[in-house]
Amino acid sequence: MAAAVRSQVISLYRMMLTESKKFPSYNYRTYALRRVRDAFRANGALEDPRAVERLVVEGQQTLALIKRQVRHTHLNDLIWVTGDGRQREMGRINKYNYFAKNDDD
Repeated sequence: MAAAVRSQVISLYRMMLTESKKFPSYNYRTYALRRVRDAFRANGALEDPRAVERLVVEGQQTLALIKRQVRHTHLNDLIWVTGDGRQREMGRINKYNYFAKNDDD
């Protein structure tokens, strides 16, 4: 594997690990981390340049998917629907307690 491609693959690996660590849910986070590590280990000895390039493109698409899922999960974490169907924004105090940002009711 050429040095430029190798550095690109390592950079992609680090970005995928970094984004996977942002999942607030322990189960999603550990699943994503395990899948990323397993996929890179399984293809670590790959030498075919076309296959490597295909996997890099696939990895970039997966990175975009992880970023969307993390953002979506955080948005769901911050929106709370009241009993009458109105949505209220929530702010995180810590991982167990929440406080409402708009207490104008």
